[in-house]
Amino acid sequence: MLDAAEVSRVPRRTAPPMWLVVALACAGQFLVVLDVSVVNTALPSMRTGLGLSEHGLQWVVNTYTIAFAGFMLLGGRAGDLYGRKRMFLVGLGLFTLASLGGGLAQDDWQLLLARAVQGLGAAVLAPSTLTILTSAVPEGPARARAIATWTAVGAGGGAAGGLVGGLLVEALSWRWVLLINVPVGAVVLFGAARWLAESRAGDGRRLDLPGAVLVTAGLATLAYGISQTEAEGWTATATLVPLAAGLAMIALFLAVEARTAAPLMPLGLLARRSVSSANVSMFLCGSAMFCMWFFMTLYAQNVLGYSPLEAGLALVPSSLAVVVGSKLAPRFMPGLGARALAAIGTLVAAIGFAWQSTMTVDGSYLTAIMIPGILMMFGAGLTATPLAALATSGAPPQEAGLVSGLVNTSRTMGGSLGLAVMSTIAATRTGSGDSAEALTEGYALVFRTGTGVLVAGTLLMLLWLPRRMSAE
Repeated sequence: MLDAAEVSRVPRRTAPPMWLVVALACAGQFLVVLDVSVVNTALPSMRTGLGLSEHGLQWVVNTYTIAFAGFMLLGGRAGDLYGRKRMFLVGLGLFTLASLGGGLAQDDWQLLLARAVQGLGAAVLAPSTLTILTSAVPEGPARARAIATWTAVGAGGGAAGGLVGGLLVEALSWRWVLLINVPVGAVVLFGAARWLAESRAGDGRRLDLPGAVLVTAGLATLAYGISQTEAEGWTATATLVPLAAGLAMIALFLAVEARTAAPLMPLGLLARRSVSSANVSMFLCGSAMFCMWFFMTLYAQNVLGYSPLEAGLALVPSSLAVVVGSKLAPRFMPGLGARALAAIGTLVAAIGFAWQSTMTVDGSYLTAIMIPGILMMFGAGLTATPLAALATSGAPPQEAGLVSGLVNTSRTMGGSLGLAVMSTIAATRTGSGDSAEALTEGYALVFRTGTGVLVAGTLLMLLWLPRRMSAE
């Protein structure tokens, strides 16, 4: 695993308390993940306030996701070469300033530009949060608990988005969905500048610019193509061209990396079983689990008649379940092993998905939302911690930021692709009907499909994940 002793550091007078380092890293991760989902409940108010079209509303979400996914590996490598603390501060500073710009936007283009810069800042910030944490906390149970906290905070940020957004919109206005990041970001910036220690890889390598350009453009173009599927369909030219271009650039990136003396992403990293298997598993699980919040919210509002705030409150038990699962995972890992725990968690989530697929138009809160939601998210919490621990195990210090960027990229791209595919599945089953019955059939098919994906993910983990984490 990442060894803090092998990373060069800038000397400090006193080392900060370990809990403070973990708290600052987790606060940065919480802001990043929260802004993926917090704007959803504010979209109708944004449309009214700025005169956005339906297409424009879609891009309020997509511009953030595309920039976030596209620049993640570049952000991770920049942290390795130029300093994790420095990139943490740069990323959080960009994110905070963009939040201020978005909250004060007077035209639609200003809001979209601010969201794109937010995504760029998040891509620089997110890899550093995990690397700072793994570099500061000694290998062993303490690091497993720290990763569990990071996982729980990230999952909780995504889960809390609907509730936080609903509260801010109803109590204040849609602008505070973005402006709330400014005071929080300022506090975290001050704390990080004051207490975090700098760390970087000590080999003096330069950034692989051709590789950085290709992978960033490839991931961003691929994310753009995925975002087009819901509006244009999978066979439309507007979808196929960017998907093909994105895949071609990623293939060219891999070819360039194989011939570069100091590559952005050494291909030998992917040959590590722990890295490749954990990231593929994370991508697959993310493609199903990320959709849960979206379709549960739609079911609660469009079928059961909940208000946005009521829908957010209805998912609070699920939000707590993912935190509990993430915090319990380190207790189970020593006895069960990371592979077995990840498989068990995925299977628990699959049971929740199967239960949710039995939804009806007159379902009760207890059996149609609360219990299946708890199962899905408790399983997700159990799964995420061992997968993140496996993905970062055995990586040399000079690759720490890159591995962290890869972890976040796998989750983000898996969630984006999964949401696009599941939205298409739901729309195909629902057809042109907008009745509660038709909508319920579409949502139920999504959860049946998710059940199959998670069962397949369980089998993949049992066959491919290593029994033990690498100690290299």
